This record gives sequence, structure tokens and C-alpha cells, in this order.
Amino acid sequence: MGTYTDNPAAVQALVRDTEVHKDLYISQEVFELEMRHLFANTWVYVGHASQVPRKGDYYTTTVGTEPVVMVRHTDDSIRVLYNRCPHKGVKVAGEGCGNTGKFFRCPYHAWTFKTDGALLSIPLKKGYENTGFDSCEASHGMAAVGAVRVYREFVFCRLNPQGESFEDFFDESLSTLDNMVDRSPEGRLEVAGGVLRYMHHCNWKMLVDNQTDTCHPMVAHESSAGTAVQVWNEAPPGTPKPMAVELFAPFISPYEFFENMGIRVWRNGHGHTGVADSIHAAYSPAPGYWEQMVAAYGEERAGQILGEVRHNTVYWPNIMVKGPIQTLRLFKPIAADRTLVESWTFRLVGAPDLLLERTLMYNRLINAPTSVVGHDDLEMYERAQDGLRTRGRDWVNVARLYDPAEREQTTACTNGTNEWQMRNQFRAWLKYMTPTPKEQAR
Repeated sequence: MGTYTDNPAAVQALVRDTEVHKDLYISQEVFELEMRHLFANTWVYVGHASQVPRKGDYYTTTVGTEPVVMVRHTDDSIRVLYNRCPHKGVKVAGEGCGNTGKFFRCPYHAWTFKTDGALLSIPLKKGYENTGFDSCEASHGMAAVGAVRVYREFVFCRLNPQGESFEDFFDESLSTLDNMVDRSPEGRLEVAGGVLRYMHHCNWKMLVDNQTDTCHPMVAHESSAGTAVQVWNEAPPGTPKPMAVELFAPFISPYEFFENMGIRVWRNGHGHTGVADSIHAAYSPAPGYWEQMVAAYGEERAGQILGEVRHNTVYWPNIMVKGPIQTLRLFKPIAADRTLVESWTFRLVGAPDLLLERTLMYNRLINAPTSVVGHDDLEMYERAQDGLRTRGRDWVNVARLYDPAEREQTTACTNGTNEWQMRNQFRAWLKYMTPTPKEQAR
């Protein structure tokens, strides 16, 4: 028995009003409790329906550390199954994506399963007569996760069969996904441009914290984005402004810019920067796009959609969405000090190709393993992971602009450099780290 396992009081003591204990980031025991409770009791992003457009298409991924497979079933619905053969435990679906046809076939002993997980056939079936096979666990096939919800083609799941509903968990925060989809004149997105992946030797929550930390860009990114802007400023008068400079420049905006852009906080750990302004607000217009949007939605509604310039929306626990630039980052926990980051890009169906070009360039410049901006952050995460192991101090401070009254509010807009959203995430961490009655009974 460790310090925190079966000790809810010790877990609760890790989070105070304005600080959190370093064990949230460095303790492998805490990490394993997060996988058991937090990632089982929340609605976690799995993938996008456009990744499995045809019946039999599948995509493998993880929810927390649980291997799962998202598959388009024969009735055209999307199912999420644990990627485990009930026979010997082998992962049935290979890594990545493909089309399995009408059934999955385990590569070890050739047990086959329908695309909803039901057992289809087993070799040498006579050998199981009079063994009680029909009533054993293996006869039930590949297990489905507890609950699945497809929202505007974004696929989420909750591992536990019982728990908070999708609507209650996300509530008003779904407006960011709505806005991202509505930016397409046809109201549809599709994954495009592949995915960028790279490993971070730090805790997954460091990346989530960073998404609404607006006091670091002008400091951490001075050497990368700042240098790009400096070079541009030395260009001859009349030189066309490159798209890359448009994307880099806002990262070194002053504190006042980030204070005035605002942060919106929602319950259950969700929130976003960029209420009144954002780093995505001043991009050059794509010729013909406004006219397409007006034709699709009318001028007033088109103005409302494109007028939303939210910066980073955190969907607790582990994704960040940028609606105006059509990117999604998934922070996949591997261990207490390892996180795999996936950066996905989306096409606005029916919109000018220039918008996808901008999206792909943004992802390469900011989020890629070869990025300069992203590695500024990575350097900070890894320094923090090392620094938190020292004996000198035990707590991480999140006190900026704290007001005790915020604990009673579920939705609010505030100063863009307020650390309220980080505190909001840690309160959600406490809520979902509490075992359910069913978990306590195990």
C-alpha cells in the first residue's frame, strides 16, 4: 500500500486553493490513480468520425493508458472497444488504422469478432464443449467501453459504464466545437494532413496547465517567435508579409494584450483563453471565404461565427482545441514523467484551400517535433519535471488573481492572465479522483 492508494484524504490534501503538491506531477502512484479514476470517470476524446468513414474502418488509440479501437460498425454507427482479445489478451487490431471488413481476427489464435465486439467464431470449437465456455467471460467477445458519444463527428468515451452524462460533463463548453465546425460553409470537418507526434519527458498536466498560461509566451518564446519578428522587421519596405510571420508574431505580444483578451472558465475543468481577442484574430482573409459563409449562414450569423476568435480551449482532462485555426492537441499520458503529444489538423469542408494551408503551416511551425516555438515549451516542461524532484520546495503556486468567491462560480470571464482556469482544472482533478461507489466496492 502506498501513500495515496486507498487513502482519499491524502489525495484531497494534494490540492489547496492556491497551490498544488508536486506529487501531482512526479508521483507514479498518483499517476496510476489518475488512470484508474480520473480517466475512467471523465469523457475522454477518442478520435474523429472522418478517420473511420467506411464500414469496417478502424483506428487504434489509448484512453488514459487503456488500448482501445474506434471502429465503424456494420450499421454505420461508431463503436469503441477495448483492444484486447478475451482469449489470451492479445491486441486484436494492429497499431494505426485500416479496414477490417466485417470482422476482427485475432492474429494469435484466429478468434474472430464482429465490429461491435461480439464473438463470431473460434477454431476447434468442439474443444470447449462441457467446459462452461458459454457462461465464461471469453464468450462475450471484445468488451465495449462504458459509454460512447459522437458529437458533431468528434468521438468521446467514458470508460466506466455509470457516471456523469456527456451533456452534464461538457455543458456550455461544447460551444467551441460548435464554432469550429460551423466555420465550414458546409458545417463539416475532416481530419487532414496527418498527425504530428512527439514524446515529452514530463507529466501530462504540465501541458494542460500551459494551454491557458498567458504569462509565459513573451518570455519563453522571445528567442524563437521574437527572432522571426526581428528578421521580418529588417526586411525592405514593401516586402509582402509571409504567412509564417503572421503566425509567429502574436506569440510575443505584451502582457497587456493577454490581460485584455480574457479567459472564460467553465465547470468540470473546461475553459478557454481568447474571449475578447486572441493570437488568431488578425490573420489575412482568404479570398472568397466570407462570401461562402454569408451564402451558407447569412451575414449576421456568419459574422457571429467568424467573430469568435478563441485561442486555446481546454477540454478536461487532456485535449486542447483551436477553433479559428482548426487544430486539436491530445496529451496522452504514458507515465508520471512521460507524455505523448499528438497534434491533429482539420479541413473546413467547402472552404478555400488557403485555410488548410494556414492550418498545416501553423501545426508545423508551432507543434511539430521540428518546431521552434513548441520546443521552447518542451524545454520548460522538462526543466520543471526535474526541478520538482528537488527537496527544496513541495508546492506549485497557482495563486495569480485568486478570489475566494470564484469557488462558488461555475462559469465566468476574467482577466486573461488569471490562473483561475488552472485552479478550475485542479478542482476538477479532485472531483474525478474520488472513487465511485462501484469502484470502492471492488
